[in-house]
Order: sequence, then C-alpha cells, then structure tokens
Amino acid sequence: MSELIDNRAQRVRTLKEIIMGLHAGEAPERVQARLRELVRQTEPSEIVAMEQQLMAEGMPVSQIQALCDLHSQVTREVLVQLAPREVPPGHPLDTFRRENAALREVLGRARAVLGRLRDLPEEASAEAERLELRRAVNELMDVAKHYQRKEHALFPRLERHGVTGPSKVMWAKDDEVRALLKSLEEALRAQAGRASELKALASGLGQRALAAVEEMIYKEENILLPLSLSTLTEEDWAEIWESSPRYGWCLVEPRTGYRPPAPARREGLKLPGAAAVELPTGALSLEQLAAIFNTLPVDLTFVDAEDRVAFFSEGPDRIFARSRAILGRKVQHCHPPKSVEVVDRILEDFRSGRQDVAEFWIRHQGRFVHIRYFAVRDGERRYLGTLEVTQDLTRLRALEGERRLLHYDEPVAAAPSA
Repeated sequence: MSELIDNRAQRVRTLKEIIMGLHAGEAPERVQARLRELVRQTEPSEIVAMEQQLMAEGMPVSQIQALCDLHSQVTREVLVQLAPREVPPGHPLDTFRRENAALREVLGRARAVLGRLRDLPEEASAEAERLELRRAVNELMDVAKHYQRKEHALFPRLERHGVTGPSKVMWAKDDEVRALLKSLEEALRAQAGRASELKALASGLGQRALAAVEEMIYKEENILLPLSLSTLTEEDWAEIWESSPRYGWCLVEPRTGYRPPAPARREGLKLPGAAAVELPTGALSLEQLAAIFNTLPVDLTFVDAEDRVAFFSEGPDRIFARSRAILGRKVQHCHPPKSVEVVDRILEDFRSGRQDVAEFWIRHQGRFVHIRYFAVRDGERRYLGTLEVTQDLTRLRALEGERRLLHYDEPVAAAPSA
C-alpha cells in the first residue's frame, strides 16, 4: 500500500525532493508517478513553498524558471482544485479572473484559425487567416497590462508576507510570454499570406506563444490567485485596487461593486538613528531624500502657494544656477521684469485651476533645454504650489537605434568602502 503523506511540512519536503529529480533529468512521467504514489494532494502554497526552499538552498532562480512549466505539469494531478472563492465584483482578484477568461476566449479564436489552416492546401492563399490571427495576437498582447499589475501591485504585497517565489519565478515567465507574442506579431506582419509559410509559423512560434499564455493562465488560476486570496489582507487588496489603474486593464474593464476599506494610517519604515520623512509609499531619511533629489537627471524648484521659493535641488549639473538666498523670496523677484507677466499668468492659471501644466523649450549655451511647470495639488485639488522641472534633452534627442546591452559611458571614481 502506498505511503500517502498528509502532513504539510512533510509534503513540501517530499515535493522538493521529487522535483529535484526532475531537475537532475528524471523523466516527467516518472516524477509524476512518484508524486501520485507518495502525495495524496497538495495546495498552491505548498508548490510555492517548495520552490522557495529550492532557492533558499542555493538552486539558481534561472534553473527554477526554466523548469517551472514542468513543475506545474507534474503536480497537476495532485494539486487541490478548490472552488473559486467569491469576491465582490470589481475586487482586484475578480478583475484578474475576468481578464483571464477574456484571454481564453481570444486563445479559442486563435486556435480555431490554426485548425482551419491545417485543412488548407499548401499552395492556397491564407491571407484571411493571417489577418484574423494577427487580430487575435494583437488582443493577446494586451496581457502586458495584466502582467504589469501582477508584477508591480500584487507581487510586492505577497513579498511583505514572505512569499517571494512568484516574483522571482513568474516574472521571468511573463517576460517570455511577452517576447513570444511580440515575435509572433512581427512574423505575422511580415508574412505574405501563403498557406505553406503560415502553417510553418503557426505550428512553431504560434503554438509556443499560445501555449505560453495558456500555461500562465493555469498558474495564476490554480496557484497564484488562490495563494493570494488566502495570504493577503483586505488592506493589501485595497492598496492593489488603488494602484491598479496606472497599469491599465487587459481586454475588459473592472466591474463596480468592490468598496475597499478605509486606509489605516501607515506607520512608515523606522530608520534607527535617522530622522525619517514618512510618506504614503514609504519612508526616507533626510540624507536619503536630499541625495535622491540631487541624483535626479532634472532640476527641481518648488514655489509654495504664497509664491515664495520653498525648495530647489542641488544636482552637480544644474542648468540654471540657484543660490540659497532665494529661499523664501517671492518668485516674481527671481525673474527679469520682462518675464514677470508670464510668471504671474502661469501662477494665476494654476491657482484658479484653469491649467495644470505649462511647457517651454529653449536653446541655452548650446543645449536644448526643456522647462515644465506643474500645478501641485492635494487630494481635493487644493493648490499647494508650483513645481518647475528643467531638463537638458540634448543627449536624449541625439539617441538613435537601441542599446540593449550594459555599457557605461564613462568610468567613475570608486565608491567609498562601507
């Protein structure tokens, strides 16, 4: 009789040992048979815990990434198939699920085109199929928004609960999906519409791209999303909901109905021995904050609601020199008389709410300089002041082609030892 393992910790250890056999070259069918013999069932969190243990013990993340599709395939028969837990319409999880459903529908249409292609004579025209497949692939490329929300909104919240595996393993698989879809779209665009060529493309790159999207949907629906639902708090989901719109939506819009709880006051990161400035998205020591402002590749100047200069950054390559003597000074007094009328116009338009941005570009001492003024407002759109952002765009305007490999333009002095 088989020795079925019901203890969670022991299941994770057994999963790890068996999966290590897969990494050592053992046949997936043999690995799957051993799992069926030893493990009655496993939960999504156990698969993630198993991968995290492998990483903690020194297995390269790249190796786990390379075989994580096989991990999910060999564990499917023992993975607990939980009924999806209900969440309110518009909850971030609800949106992730609906996007996956929309992606499945597009995948179904794409596979239907591949099925028709198989029946076409080699010498026939397949232009209609090429165009239809291009439309489907263009829709599938919308998955980039889904992945960005997952990577930048969901993963950080899981990491706060000690769940680091998905962000280390899944993110690379997301990149693979994006790259495959982009390659497929480019290949379809270059195709002439001949059946023989399109069949070869569809059976190779096309099948790999569609399978990669399907595999990620499986991982999300059966591992990531159930794990997230059992791990994250309501406050976590509220923060994900709040940050999600900046990344956009994949194929569907969120439904209405979800009402996140009122945000609790955040304590911020405590920095021993340093005065910390606590912000909604973190905390910085005064030293860190000043260094960040002075590292930015732009010059900043902030004028408060009373039109007085309250702050400016001190980067090493400021375009327009600033003296600390201007702090507290009326900004109108910091400009030549011929410019004061324009300054007053901008400030009044910002203060009244008629405008939010004013933009200029000039040539200054052989450089192309971009100057923008932004109205700074609070959450209720009350005017707090004006931010001036000045940037030398000369080098950026001259860039051509691409740089995909690491290359430092000039050496810098060695950093001081800690």
